[in-house]
Amino acid sequence: MAAGDPADPTPPPVRPRVGLLGTGPWAHRTHAPALAAHAGTDFAGVWGRRPEAAAELADTYGVKVYDDPDALFADCDIAAFALPPDIQAPLAVRAAAAGCHLLLDKPVATTVADARAVADAADRHGVASVVFLTLRFAEPAAAWVREQTGRTGWFTGAAHWLGAVFPPDGAPSAYADSPWRKDKGGLWDVGPHVLSVLIPVLGDVTAVTAARGPSDVVQLALRHASGAASTAVLSLGAPVAAAGVGLELRGAEGVHALPNWTDVPGAYGRAVDALLTAARTGTPDACDAGFGARLTEILAEAEQRLGE
Repeated sequence: MAAGDPADPTPPPVRPRVGLLGTGPWAHRTHAPALAAHAGTDFAGVWGRRPEAAAELADTYGVKVYDDPDALFADCDIAAFALPPDIQAPLAVRAAAAGCHLLLDKPVATTVADARAVADAADRHGVASVVFLTLRFAEPAAAWVREQTGRTGWFTGAAHWLGAVFPPDGAPSAYADSPWRKDKGGLWDVGPHVLSVLIPVLGDVTAVTAARGPSDVVQLALRHASGAASTAVLSLGAPVAAAGVGLELRGAEGVHALPNWTDVPGAYGRAVDALLTAARTGTPDACDAGFGARLTEILAEAEQRLGE
């Protein structure tokens, strides 16, 4: 007799309720469709800083629109964030205090104090957390990262993430209407993605230097706990023809290049799965808020080096 059968007295399992905070392009293209499609959760509602945009997104998916984030937290088991980092951080602290597990966007915050406050709140209130770092959940990139962590003898790594969000020679992307991206540039927007791959493979960052290039280009030179060195070139202002992403690792076992990846909504669904697993088992995910806070520490140090 199957659970849920009319003759079966066993009630069907209750699926965790997820509330989404944010209504921008990322929420429309990734968060909302992935939450609506996820079989293990119920997409419960939306809150946004622009009530009309929140109402529109909620109507698209037939979910409740909230005019107060704390009301969303009270109704939900999981708070999913699609907000600018320094709006996200204090709301995440409130969500954790309300008992919500945290599905965070990167960077968690752009100050070390705010990022650490989120991680501390998750620990203090006993809630699980996952930061959606695309390369750690999108396939086949995620499997590739796991494979490289099993290798030894790394020597160097070289990464570039050159986005054309604000290109000098074409129309801005859908993400260009984003004040925090204009202000913080590629270092903070795509830097977390690159670090999320380099750190698990090469080890934590032990030294950082940084230099500016054209547009918003930032060049990082990093030393890792394994002894390996890596470099990263980051930008949101690349010419359209120059845009692209690549990451290559070199060591005693050869040269290994990050494969292409697609299906970002699918990757977000796997981030939800990871959060559910962490909540069920009590074992923190590798991409939890503590890791997000460490990324903020490294990026803040790089930003400080740029000002020296």
